[in-house]
This record gives sequence, structure tokens and C-alpha cells, in this order.
Amino acid sequence: MLLGSWFSPCQEISSAVTFKFDFPGAEPDHYIISVSSDGHASYDSNGKLSLQSDTGEAFHLDFNLSDATRSKVFDLAAKAHHFEGKIDSGKKNLANTGSKVLIYKDAGKSTEATYNYSPLPAVQDLTSLFQQLSATLEFGRRLEFYRHYQKTALDEELKHMEQQSNENDLQELAAVAPILQQIVNDPSLMRVVRARAQRLLAAPAK
Repeated sequence: MLLGSWFSPCQEISSAVTFKFDFPGAEPDHYIISVSSDGHASYDSNGKLSLQSDTGEAFHLDFNLSDATRSKVFDLAAKAHHFEGKIDSGKKNLANTGSKVLIYKDAGKSTEATYNYSPLPAVQDLTSLFQQLSATLEFGRRLEFYRHYQKTALDEELKHMEQQSNENDLQELAAVAPILQQIVNDPSLMRVVRARAQRLLAAPAK
């Protein structure tokens, strides 16, 4: 599923922030989000598409972040000193919440830091943003799959998505607007399903 990009091959990318996540047992247990300073972004994961799936399937998506989110990513990276030095708390008694890596690159710098938990507010905010963005994109991925292969699962999936949106646990709903609009426009679907998708399309940007 490709949600589009207005990326110009002649445009020089000056900087990029990348987030990598690995946590066996999570869903998905591996994903990478990369954001360029022009707003172009990419997402790769191995999430499962249904409860019946034994293994995940490779997924790649190119999309564009809103100016507000793009600015927030790079502002937080700057506040975190572009991940130079140690950002992990170093405490051994903390629960494992997955291996996380933050990477910053520009024309003259390349820095990378790995952590389980960071006490730095900017890193905490970036982690939440990227995890919420992954959740949004995984919803879009599953909705696309269910619309084609398991329409009866759409209502429950959209209900769950609405709950997370109302709790401010999702980011960049505009990135999955195409599949939500397809659901709204599909007369073969139940009215309640189309109404849920319409409410999500109308939700305030986060």
C-alpha cells in the first residue's frame, strides 16, 4: 500500500532522523521509521495481518509527515543533542520495553544511540511519537487487508482505532486517510463501519 509522496529526485536531503524498534513478542516486533527534513518518511515493519497469521509479513510504506510533526521530530532531536553520547538510563532493574535506536544524519554528522529507557524528556517524547505513528500505520495496513480479505473484521478494527485516537495514542491519521476514504466510499460495507471511518477522517490532526 503506497500512500503517495511529493518527493523530488532533484531535492537534496539535508538531514534525517531514524527510529528502530525491536522487541520479540510485541506486534509488530520490528519496525523502522525514517523521517527526512523535507517531510518525506518511510516505514518498514514485519507485523502480522491477522490473528490467524503465524508470522509477520514484510511491509514498506512511503508517505509524508505534516509540517507540524516533521518540525516536532527535528526540534526534539535537537533538544536531545542529536543523540550524541549516552541516552539510556543505565538502570538494570527496569523492565525491558524493547531495544530502541535513534539515529541522526546530516551533511556533516552521523550519530546513533541505543536505549531501553531514557530519562531525557526529548527522547521520551520522540519515542512516544514514533510508537504512536507506527500504531497508526499498522492500523492502516490491517484495514487495507481486511477490506479486501476479511470485511467482517473491519468494525472491530475501526472501533479499536477510534478508541486509541480518542485517547491521543495515534499520530498522523492523514497518513492512512486514503484507506479510510475507501471504506467510507464502499457501499458494500455496513453503515456503522463507514461511519467509524468517517469520524476518524474528521478527527482533529495530532
